[in-house]
Amino acid sequence: MASKFPSFSPTVTIIFFSLCCALLLNSAHSSAIGIGYISRLLEIQDRERAPPYVQVAAARGVLRRLLPSHSSSFDFQIVSKEQCGGASCFMIKNHPSFRRRGDPQILISGVTGVEILAGLHWYLKYWCGSHISWDKTGGAQLFSVPKAGLLSRVQDAGILVQRPVPWNYYQNAVTSSWLCEIFVGGGWLAFPQSWRAGASWEKEIDWMALQGINLPLAFTGQEAIWQKVFQKFNISTSDLDDFFGGPAFLAWSRMGNLHGWGGPLPQSWFDQQLILQKKILVRMYELGMTPVLPAFSGNVPAALKTIYPSAKITRLGNWFSVKSDPRWTCTYLLDATDPLFVEIGRAFIEEQLKEYGRTSHIYNCDTFDENTPPDDDPEYISSLGVAIFRGMQSGDNDGVWLMQGWLFSYDPFWRPPQMKALLQSVPAGRLVVLDLFAEVKPIWITTEQFYGVPYIWKVGVGMSMEGIEQNPIVYDLMSEMAFQHNKVDAKAWIDQYSARRYGHSVPSIQDAWNILYHTLYNCTDGAYDKNRDVIVAFPDVDPSFISIPPEECQPNENPVAGRAVLKEITDSFDQPHLWYSTSEVIRALEIFIASGDELSESNAYRYDLVDLTRQALAKYANQLFLKVIEAYQFNDAIGVARRSQKFLGLVEDMDTLLACHDGFLLGPWLESAKKLAQDEEQEKQFEWNARTQITMWFDNTKEEASLLRDYGNKYWSGLLQDYYGPRAAIYFKYLTQSLEEGSEFRLNDWRREWIKLTNDWQNSRKAFPVKSSGNALNTSRLLFDKYLGSSADNIQSLNEAGFDSVSTNSSSFLIPGIYVLPLSFKLLITSPTALESAIADFDLSRVALRSEGSSGRVFGLVILTTSSQVKTSSEAETDTGRQARTL
Repeated sequence: MASKFPSFSPTVTIIFFSLCCALLLNSAHSSAIGIGYISRLLEIQDRERAPPYVQVAAARGVLRRLLPSHSSSFDFQIVSKEQCGGASCFMIKNHPSFRRRGDPQILISGVTGVEILAGLHWYLKYWCGSHISWDKTGGAQLFSVPKAGLLSRVQDAGILVQRPVPWNYYQNAVTSSWLCEIFVGGGWLAFPQSWRAGASWEKEIDWMALQGINLPLAFTGQEAIWQKVFQKFNISTSDLDDFFGGPAFLAWSRMGNLHGWGGPLPQSWFDQQLILQKKILVRMYELGMTPVLPAFSGNVPAALKTIYPSAKITRLGNWFSVKSDPRWTCTYLLDATDPLFVEIGRAFIEEQLKEYGRTSHIYNCDTFDENTPPDDDPEYISSLGVAIFRGMQSGDNDGVWLMQGWLFSYDPFWRPPQMKALLQSVPAGRLVVLDLFAEVKPIWITTEQFYGVPYIWKVGVGMSMEGIEQNPIVYDLMSEMAFQHNKVDAKAWIDQYSARRYGHSVPSIQDAWNILYHTLYNCTDGAYDKNRDVIVAFPDVDPSFISIPPEECQPNENPVAGRAVLKEITDSFDQPHLWYSTSEVIRALEIFIASGDELSESNAYRYDLVDLTRQALAKYANQLFLKVIEAYQFNDAIGVARRSQKFLGLVEDMDTLLACHDGFLLGPWLESAKKLAQDEEQEKQFEWNARTQITMWFDNTKEEASLLRDYGNKYWSGLLQDYYGPRAAIYFKYLTQSLEEGSEFRLNDWRREWIKLTNDWQNSRKAFPVKSSGNALNTSRLLFDKYLGSSADNIQSLNEAGFDSVSTNSSSFLIPGIYVLPLSFKLLITSPTALESAIADFDLSRVALRSEGSSGRVFGLVILTTSSQVKTSSEAETDTGRQARTL
């Protein structure tokens, strides 16, 4: 399975545990035929793997970096598949020669170094109660590991765990650029001058191996290969300046979506990235991995058309440019039926072999990713597939084509005849398809299992997220599924997860995680949307056209199969996707905070606390924004002013919250980009790339924003305070002006001003902190009390009455907002003090009859509530002992 998770948080992806635990295994059980197709490739890879002593040494290096105090406590050994029962496996047993402290105590065997390290991870999880995660998401919890010589013994003769399918795939074709996006943790643009400088890549490969990943993409440095290849076809270095994208946009230039944007790349970039790629590949091969290299997809520089005028070169259409600007879009595609296609394809494979010294014989190529073929004739489609594969095979006779199946998910061009023509154009076993969105929209189910072609669910499992270093629970479980043969008991697994992650069992935290499992991590409606919360994806639309839901948004119960397509942002406001009960998530957060005194020493707990608080406040901000718009639509200038200030204050508070953990900082992102530079000009260029990817993303005019704006938005401290907050403030300023002047909202003025703000921010050189500050628990507790409140019982009663679920401020009143009540309902404010507080803080001119449209039909009372009790009029008549005012 390859999973392209929808996201709920900064670079966040989520997975649906029920699908992960059940559907994946159903597919794995039917894998025998698919594995038979690729048996030849598996035999070649087994034969060409690094010698056992090299893999063992590489695995020991990972152990030393992870747990240096126990480097002599484990012994590693490579075994054959025959010793594993005919499949890849790891075995864990007590070491037969253990006598005293200092001797190796546990023996872990595996078919490759990856299986050995997956076995080490398994032992640390289930015998030592430990947890391994990225540094940015809390790091490794290894305090629970007993001292060397005192490790827990394995029962009986030990355990043997087989892979149900041979491959565990990792990454997406755009991950490497989204994760130049995570410069610091993942190191995708990471300091390539030396391996030590590339330590973040070393950590990432260590993490992959511990998760059992053996089929990772290896796309770094390919621009240097292309530079050498195109020079052989008489294309100069200067002709390539307009071909490659900038460091933060390489993935999209590789796919032929754009060209030149963020460039040109300096020669030092090509040289450094090639050095880094060689070191990445050496480490992957040492561990027994099968790195997937790129292949030629047909994307060519414009100069090729001049040099080869008879070549079949098509200029593609616009890709999300606001004015179809040919400087950045409308790239050139060489027809796969042109003889030059095979020549370039062969030259590229051969140049990689020359530079890297070896290959694992599997290549990724996605000619039609968001590019539709010009002809739907199945014979033509088949000829394209034949030519693409021939380009690979001519350079590597054992080559296998790995293709993303994303195009089949969204492009109606690919009907059964066209799909069959492409998939069956390549010899059986020489094409493997990644069913990229299989956890939501599995293509294998509707295509007779890809018409007999091996695919990732049938010959492997995998993760193809666009962003990493978030939601560690997803990756922990998903990686484990590569070794599971039975359905996982999610409740039991999650209980263990929380204990492992924080170092000891806390029953209340287990309850909180189970709430999250049934809410945040349980999106089953088929929707796919990136993080579109108002703070980080502010609507660029006239407020008069924003519809206000009559009540709190409820989870969408109906599957939406068509929402998996990346769409440009339009001049409309779609309510952010909400698939869970916000009140349940707030309850989980309350449990997290209450457990803080016991867990606050855990870095992983602090990460989770900040992330969960951010999630709850972000959804509250969405509702608060709608309250601002509602006030505007009622010509309530005071309401707009008060609520907009509350919104901006919330943004500031969230920035303070995010500053409490290293995983949510803007500074490291920008500083890591700048450290790649060789001079001042490069530093400016690389920082511009880093800033642009997380804000405007693509081109704009003075009055037209990028169609991909906020595509790479992030909840990062520094970004909220310095960019998202000021942008929202401009919008609120124009709301106020519109009401004060009695004029229409100045949409074009707003656009000019916020676009200028963004462009100025893209070019800014302002520095931001690279280390966290502040107390995560205290800040989270403070913001919970301030916005999500202590009067939970009153909130629940109002929810049950059908009212909006919004904030409560424990220091004053229950809900700052406006409610439409039926005329038969009366609400009492039970003390003059409470009424005075309400009058001081809110605009009582809103307390009036509200009519529906132009008909004037009265349907309710608009009231202002305090934290008083809600009573019916009959109850009020008997309550003579209190002063009360009925609105």
